[in-house]
Amino acid sequence: MSCAISYYLLFVFPGCRVSAVELTSSNTKPVVQEFQSVELSCIIKSTVTPDPRIEWKKIRDGETSYVFFDNKMQGDFATRAEILSRTSLVIKNTTRMDTATYRCEVAAPLDTKTIDEINIQLTVQVKPMTPRCTVPKAVPVGKTASLHCHENEGYPKSTYSWYRNSEPLSPDTKSNAKLHNSSYTLNPTTGTLVFHAVHKGDTGRYSCIATNDAGFAKCEEQEMEVYDLNIGGIIGGVLVVLAVLVLITLGICCAYRRGYFANSKESGERMHIKMLKTTALASETSLDVLTESVEEIIYVNPRFSPDRFVPC
Repeated sequence: MSCAISYYLLFVFPGCRVSAVELTSSNTKPVVQEFQSVELSCIIKSTVTPDPRIEWKKIRDGETSYVFFDNKMQGDFATRAEILSRTSLVIKNTTRMDTATYRCEVAAPLDTKTIDEINIQLTVQVKPMTPRCTVPKAVPVGKTASLHCHENEGYPKSTYSWYRNSEPLSPDTKSNAKLHNSSYTLNPTTGTLVFHAVHKGDTGRYSCIATNDAGFAKCEEQEMEVYDLNIGGIIGGVLVVLAVLVLITLGICCAYRRGYFANSKESGERMHIKMLKTTALASETSLDVLTESVEEIIYVNPRFSPDRFVPC
């Protein structure tokens, strides 16, 4: 209805100017690297209000907060942001937390359309950190080997490439004649390199590079050795261990037959008699009674007999 009235007034009174506040931007999707400055462009294209009210808001993860309100910067923006050319917003020393949607709102009470707004999508790119690489030190021929490379600081997310002896490993082994004998799978998104059946040619120094639009980072080289599995040596070692176990068992059996363990028990009984005699002296108990009691016990329950000597 208001639009119809405006067009009617323009038609009836050509000299009468009907205006509405209107915003525009030179860049609605700015991209900046972390710790650099960025300008969020908000330009008043038309208005008749001499001093319109300007507000900036930040929208991140569904939450809205003020950046510029009541002619003052709010929160942590007070020390690192400013208004440029009456409406544009400049953020200094940007961080990854500044990645968000920013809304420029202008209220012009003297215009027929009194409010307008425009959204600016800011992306702060963050360089990758040094990735954490895991490389097995030694793998037998024919076995599977998994190499891992990952970092979680970069934005946007990093992609990964692997190198062996400073030469890149292509995701497609057929594209490089040197890799025809290799059987591996390389995932640039996850940073995983899997050798399905390693061979001697896979021995080398491995490193990984994480890359995104802001830069790259590399982990240190790590050695992976591929060795032949010595089946004969393993079998020989097992046989030696079994032979040692058999000899130990025979030695224990022979010791039992010769009565060495029984002699140890008899020595213990003699020591026990001496302890009883010492106790008797302290308590003025008859040594004869104690000796007879102990000898009777030994006679009733003999623990050693010459008949038990059997040659091994």
